Amino acid sequence: MRLNTIIHGDCLEELKKFPEACADLIFADPPYNLQLKSELYRPNNTKVEGVDEAWDKFASFADYDAFCAAWLGECRRVLKDTGTIWVIGSYHNIFRIGAVMLDLGYWILNDVVWRKTNPMPNFLGTRFTNATETLLWCARGEHCRKYVFNHKLMKRYNGGKQMTSVWDMALCTGAERIKGADGKKAHSAQKPEELLKRVILSSSNRGGLVLDPFFGSGTTGAVAVRLGRNFIGIEREEEYIKIAQKRLEGLGPLFSEAGWAQDKDQRRTRVPFEQLLKEKLVRSGDLLYTPGRYNKTAVVLGDGKLLYGENTGSIHHIGALIQGSPSCNGWRFWHTRENGAHLPLCELRNEYLRRRGL
Repeated sequence: MRLNTIIHGDCLEELKKFPEACADLIFADPPYNLQLKSELYRPNNTKVEGVDEAWDKFASFADYDAFCAAWLGECRRVLKDTGTIWVIGSYHNIFRIGAVMLDLGYWILNDVVWRKTNPMPNFLGTRFTNATETLLWCARGEHCRKYVFNHKLMKRYNGGKQMTSVWDMALCTGAERIKGADGKKAHSAQKPEELLKRVILSSSNRGGLVLDPFFGSGTTGAVAVRLGRNFIGIEREEEYIKIAQKRLEGLGPLFSEAGWAQDKDQRRTRVPFEQLLKEKLVRSGDLLYTPGRYNKTAVVLGDGKLLYGENTGSIHHIGALIQGSPSCNGWRFWHTRENGAHLPLCELRNEYLRRRGL
């Protein structure tokens, strides 16, 4: 398999050529089977440029279901047990796709709602304005519990708050929207890069392979490269391949998030408290403090445990004992006193990591 390339062909036939368990992440934006019966016009009599291409048309729901079962079956074969798949759709197709995925053995982790901040109005006034699309995020099976999810990284990306399953963002417009020589949209279903950033950041690691069986205008590949991942795209329409290739040739620098610590990196740099004693950042006999409402002290012992009254234990155990809680982050709970100021232990841990080049 050649990485960072676009394969020209039908996704089902091309997927059959892939080895088993080779993809770390799959993002699929398949035909929605919109079942459009007529053209749509705005109140000013201008035509709405919707999705009316031949690739989105199926003779029946049964044909569409069979199509989805075929490509999703191949995707499950090539997906690693540690990988996940994201499939995006609208109310026209996502419920049928969800049923097919469950029948194939996929395990749904989340249904993420993309809430569009600039949705197309319902010009006829016959329904509510459709302002959402749904992404199904799934593991290969119920037994696949070690899938990649960068929870801490996404919390940082979301300004320190845990990210929810409702994502507010605009449709792809402005400079990001690729247009043809006629000034019209080059691809009717181009997704915003912000959507793919969240998908790829959250559920893949640097250097991993992101597979997109419906590559279209190349958003998945463009974002994957700028986040330090590899990609393979499959696309049937030669016209879209040319658009995607041109886009990939003109990519900007890496996104800043490409350098952020992934959750597995953070786990790798865990530091036992006794290492601070070996580095002489803390010494046996030092007092640790709990500024604020608890106002307690404990003595550091030579083995890295704390002595609090008649109790000995780790910084986490003694902190939990004082708080009367089942757990405690001792790195933030305990402080040392330096030049009259309180310094949390996590700052000493960071100093240890800096000395080690971590």
